[in-house]
Amino acid sequence: MIERWTRGALVAIGLCAVPAPGIAQDELDGAPVRMSLQVTTDPSTITCRRLETVNSSSLVFLPLRRTFSEHFDEHPLSNGRWVPHYAGGAAWPEARYWGGDGSDFKRKTSANGEQQIYVDPRYAGRAAAPLGLDPFRVKDGVLSIVASRTPPELKPLLFDNEYISGILTTQGRFAQKHGYFEIRAKVPVGHAVWPAFWMLADDGGWPPEVDVLEGRGERPGDLVMTTHWRIPSTQKIQSCGFDFAVGDASSAFHNYGVLWQEDRLVYFIDRNPVSDIKVPIGFDDPMYMIVNLAIGSKFFPGVSPVNAESPRSVAFEIDRISAYQIDMEAQARR
Repeated sequence: MIERWTRGALVAIGLCAVPAPGIAQDELDGAPVRMSLQVTTDPSTITCRRLETVNSSSLVFLPLRRTFSEHFDEHPLSNGRWVPHYAGGAAWPEARYWGGDGSDFKRKTSANGEQQIYVDPRYAGRAAAPLGLDPFRVKDGVLSIVASRTPPELKPLLFDNEYISGILTTQGRFAQKHGYFEIRAKVPVGHAVWPAFWMLADDGGWPPEVDVLEGRGERPGDLVMTTHWRIPSTQKIQSCGFDFAVGDASSAFHNYGVLWQEDRLVYFIDRNPVSDIKVPIGFDDPMYMIVNLAIGSKFFPGVSPVNAESPRSVAFEIDRISAYQIDMEAQARR
């Protein structure tokens, strides 16, 4: 979600329907300690491809063991796993994350044209004390990240942003090189609505970026999965990804994931592989996970600037987020 549409060419993008479920090896509503994904072993290319038909002779089962699991049985800021803002520079004092002029810098991505500010109960904006704004709701094991229009009296304290919303990242708390990363969620819709589950390098560099899931709020059922990288010789940003049609994405929970292997990235919907790409240059460091609900965009198709049609309030419902590492010992025993 960081400045990608203005800084490089989109190598490939298209729309296809999700294949019928059939490859998943575990119940879709669970995050088992161990599971297997069926993956292809045929050569991948740097131009991403849709896996509409997979040669059965190239399929193998890849064993995985769980390394991170969040089922949202409690408030996400109560267990120390999540941070409610992007990380700042090493020289930033801890207090700067919580209020004062400049504290909005790591609470939105202005270059994208976003019109929300990410808040949490400790955040004060320009006020002298925390405003107590909480965009996170937990009920029956489901986290809702709620974006709502900023109360008029709070706009001057919140840098005149049109919406307040929430972001959670595992930067500095959990990062992993290679493995499978997955969210189970309902994807909200509406004018200017932009939900996402994505990953960045834990060293703070950009790119690489892996967008496991982005919703185009003005196109219900249209989801995009994209890889971004930099060409060292030209410093240009390249992107490659596809849109997928999931008709009931806003009303039913589905699993959206990416498998990062040494040689390829494979994107999954309901644990069925839907696209892959050869791992581009620059994917050298562990990556951390981000989930957020942005509002408004200048460049992302299907997400426009806020207007009178934008919802007064909208929620990104998340059942769980989990990560797995490739189980090398189990793989060796096969």
